[in-house]
Amino acid sequence: MKPFKFRPVFLCVIAPSLLISCYYNKRLVYLQDARFTVGKPTLVEGKRTAYQLQPADILSVQIKSSAEKEVSGIFNVSTQNMMMANPGTLFLEGYSIGANGTITLPILGELLVKDLTVEEARQFIQACANKYFNNATVIVKLISFKVTVLGEVKNPGYYFVYNNQATALEALGMAGDLTNFGNRKNVKLLRQRASGTEVVLLDLTDAELLKSEYFFLKPGDVLYVEPLKARSKRMNLELLSVVFAAMTTGVLIYSYVNPNR
Repeated sequence: MKPFKFRPVFLCVIAPSLLISCYYNKRLVYLQDARFTVGKPTLVEGKRTAYQLQPADILSVQIKSSAEKEVSGIFNVSTQNMMMANPGTLFLEGYSIGANGTITLPILGELLVKDLTVEEARQFIQACANKYFNNATVIVKLISFKVTVLGEVKNPGYYFVYNNQATALEALGMAGDLTNFGNRKNVKLLRQRASGTEVVLLDLTDAELLKSEYFFLKPGDVLYVEPLKARSKRMNLELLSVVFAAMTTGVLIYSYVNPNR
C-alpha cells in the first residue's frame, strides 16, 4: 500500500478551510482568553456593585408579625405569586419611588429610600416598623428590574429579572442568545443617567469584559446587538435576487403576450 502524499491541490483546498474556521471561531466564541485551561480555574476579579434605588423603581414591601397578624394584610404584595403576576399587577400593587426619592407606606408614612441598596432599604424600613409593631419582620424586593434586548438576537424584547443582579450574558441568554449574524465585538449598552443616556460598547469575545462594571446590568438597561456586515450584504443579495426574478418574470410575460416582437 502506497503512503499517502499531500498534493498541492489538496493543500489549496484544506488551507483556506482552516483559515475560515479560525476566523469564524474568533468572531463567534465568547470570552476568549489564552489563560483559561481545563484543569485549573482562572479567577477574574470583577467590579460587582450593589444597585442603589432610584426614582421610578417599584418595591414589594411586606411586614409580617406573629403578634399582630392583621399587619400582614396591610402590605399587599405577595412575593409568593410574583413570578406569575404580570407587570401591570406588580406596578399597581407595588410601592413606587417618587421623584423625591421616597415611598409612602401605610402607617409608616413617607420614607426616603433613594440611593439605598435593597438591603439598606429593608433595614431602614425594619427600624421604622419596630416603632409600631411587635416582633415584625420586613421583606423588601425590587420588582421593577427590567432589561431590554434588541437587534440580532433570537427573541428580542424586554425581560424582567427576578433577582437583585444580572449580567449582560444572562440578559442575552434570556433573549435566546445572539444569531450568527450578531456582532459579538460591538454590543451597545444604553443606561439612563440623571443627565441623559450613557452608551458603552461591550466586546463579548474579550474575557476582560468580566472585569468591567458594565458586565453587571442595572434596571432599565438596554442591550443592542448590531448586525455584522455580512448580514447587510446577504440582505442586499436577497433583494437583488427578488428584483432580478421580478424582472425575468416580467420579460417572460411580455414575450408571451407579444410573441411577434
